[in-house]
Parts: sequence; C-alpha cells; structure tokens
Amino acid sequence: MNHNQEYINQLIMKRITILSLLFISLALISCKENTEDSKITEESEIKPSAMNATEDDFTISPITHATVVINWGDKIFYLDPVGGSEEFTGYADPDYILITDIHGDHLNVNTVSGIKTKTTRIIAPQAVVDKMPDSLKTAVTVVKNGASVEIDGFEINAIPMYNLREEALKFHTKGRGNGYVIEKNGKRVYISGDTEDIPEMRNLENIDVAFICMNLPYTMPVDSAASAVIEFKPRKVYPYHYRGTDGLSDVAQFKSLVNASAPSVEVIQLDWYPNRE
Repeated sequence: MNHNQEYINQLIMKRITILSLLFISLALISCKENTEDSKITEESEIKPSAMNATEDDFTISPITHATVVINWGDKIFYLDPVGGSEEFTGYADPDYILITDIHGDHLNVNTVSGIKTKTTRIIAPQAVVDKMPDSLKTAVTVVKNGASVEIDGFEINAIPMYNLREEALKFHTKGRGNGYVIEKNGKRVYISGDTEDIPEMRNLENIDVAFICMNLPYTMPVDSAASAVIEFKPRKVYPYHYRGTDGLSDVAQFKSLVNASAPSVEVIQLDWYPNRE
C-alpha cells in the first residue's frame, strides 16, 4: 500500500469516528429531551389546579381539606368552614353554612362565629349543634340522617356518613354526622363528609357533582372511594379531604381507577392543600 492510499484510509477512519461520535451525542440529547418531556407530561396529569372550577352559574372554590365555598346562582354555600375568618377574605358572605361533623377539621366555632352574618342559615346534625354556643344555635336548622330541608328553592338532604372497617368504627359512628345532597332545578351535588364507601353512597342516583373523601385511617382508602364512584357514577367528581396520617392520598391513582371502569366520570383535582410543604 502506498503512502497516498494509507493517508486516504486514515482520513476515512477519522471521519467515520467523528460521525459516530456526533450520532451518539445527538441520540443522547434526543433521549434526554424525550425523558424530560415524558416527565413533564406525567407531572401535568397529576398536578392539582389551584384555580376555581366553574360551570354555568356554579363555582367551586377549594379552601382547605374539607372546606369548600360554592357559589350557586345568587347564593353562597360554605361547607365545613374552618381555619379562621381570614381564610375567606375576598369571598362573599355565606348565605348557608353546612357542617358535617363534630371534628375540628369540620367544625370550628370561632370560624363560624367570625363569618356568619345576621341572615346566614346553618345546616347541621344535632351532635354539631350540641357543641355550639347559644349565639349560634338560633341560626341552626337541625337535619338528621335521612331528613331534608327546603330553603330558597334548594332541597338539602342529609345522607349518612360513617365508617365500615372494624379498626375505624371509633372515628365516625352511624347517625352522628351528615353528608349532604343539595339539589336545585335538577342539579344535584353530593358532599360525602367523613365516610367510607357505604351503601347509602353507592345507591345515590343522578349526581352531577360529588366531593369524595379518601384519607386513612379516618375515612376510606383510595380503592374503596373509586369503587363507590364507579358504582353511582356522578357526572363530575372532586377528590377532597385526602390528607391522612401518612400524608396526601394518591388522587392520581383514584382518577386512574375510576376512568378505567367508568370513563364517563370526569375526575377533577383542585388544590385543597396549597400551603403544604
């Protein structure tokens, strides 16, 4: 082999090496970008929205844990208001306050006293009223499990809420607290309160919006909540009240379980814990 041919062969090998290194570099960059894109997509699917949920004349504002503000037409509902009156700065005064149970994440007398106006109506079970001062009792309409009350065109039905698992029976006994179904003009909204996947939940019909709890050890695990939702099939469901002793429940798993068996149910996650670390 002459010197010219040897030089040409070396030049070809160098170019092949450079092209190979360039190809490997591009492949690595592409892989990295694809991985990052997948990560972003995955996180965006489970990241809760801090925004309110609005449809027609109905707006849902997450406050924290079990606390919700609902603007329904020209009426304002506060559900289990806790955290002090400052939590509700910027919100219209409540026309109605619905309280589900006696525990501190549902009933806070100081908060209720701070936000209540002269015209606010309070709906609550007797166990809640028993823990209120006389200054609040005069504004309360007591509704027990299975009963209902009509106010300003709204029908408010008290739904049982209680535990099923043996190890959790001590937390919520049947008959003490209320879940609620609020109905007006055919629109039906279900608030679960602290409960497990009880028959009374599974037998609900024609629910447009459902707020479903899922936190251990106090209420129910994610799979039980999903199973109940799959059975009664609300049009939309909002996971709420999902902080337990081990942190936040896996609401992404809840959504996956529901949509796998009931794809018509829209699972919407709002940010109920904006101040979490």
